[in-house]
Order: sequence, then structure tokens, then C-alpha cells
Amino acid sequence: MRLKLIRPEPAYGEQVMAYKAAMLAHGDSLDGCAGLEDVSSYVEWADFESRLKRRYGDGYVPSEVFLAVRIADDKLVGIMDFRHPLSDFLLRYGGHIGYSVLPSERGQGYAAEMLGLLLPICRELGEKRVLLTCDKGNLASARTILVSGGVLENEVPDEPGLGRSGIIQRYWIDL
Repeated sequence: MRLKLIRPEPAYGEQVMAYKAAMLAHGDSLDGCAGLEDVSSYVEWADFESRLKRRYGDGYVPSEVFLAVRIADDKLVGIMDFRHPLSDFLLRYGGHIGYSVLPSERGQGYAAEMLGLLLPICRELGEKRVLLTCDKGNLASARTILVSGGVLENEVPDEPGLGRSGIIQRYWIDL
């Protein structure tokens, strides 16, 4: 095991904001980052519940946010968001789990390791299966989901414009 999942804490504030800058500089969306794209400081970001309730209104669902930190050097390499229960929007497009990996850390199997660490937590929180989605063109994400036990249920048109291909793939993982 190279990573640990931890709840956000101020000691990682600078790394979280550097993560945001790196993702935006790379032209990436901040999937699974609990609205990191909307804030200008770590303190603002860490106020998840009240900030996300204002943003999503009736579509808000509680979530558990985790930082994926490399044990060897305490570096933030990814962020995950476990949303439960699912709203209608999340059931169709977003799923229970969103995640991202720092561009400089991709291609090393971190996303699969992150997911492997999160799935037992989802089970402990009462889920029997979880939904993950990805853009059809995001082959790395699809591969991560499949390696983690995901089964493709279907593909739906990307009506909200979340990805680039115009198609969202919906995968279920039994816990």
C-alpha cells in the first residue's frame, strides 16, 4: 500500500490549493473534489456542507471527502468524494464516487488504489453497491473502474455536458 485516505485537514491546505492550480493548468475538471473549483482558499473549501448546500440547493446530498496521500512523502496525489444517498442527477450522471489524480502522478495505478481503499469505507457506511460514472472517452477512468470490479450498466447522453465525448458510462460495483 502506497497511499492512505485521510479526511481533509488544515495541514494539507497548501497542497489542496496547489492541487487545484495544477489541475486547472492541465485543463482538467476537478472531478471528485467537492467543488474545489469554486473556492479561493482551503478554509472556504473545507466548509463542505454549508457551501455545497448553497450551490446545489434541493439537489444537495451529503458526502465524505478524502485526500489520497502518498505515505512515503506525505504528498497529496488525489482527492475523492463519496456521495450518499444519490440524487436523481447523481443516479443518472455522477454516481456515488468522484475522484481525480494529480496530473503529474497519473499512470502509476493511484486511482485504482484510491478506489480500493474507499470501497470498504462505502460498505461500512451501509452501501451494498456503488455507482461510478465516466466520460466514454476517459479510457483510464473506465479501466480503473473495471479493474475495481465495475460492471457497465449502460451509456447515457451527457445532457449536462460533464465530459468531452457526449456519452456518460454508468458502472456498478457490488460491495
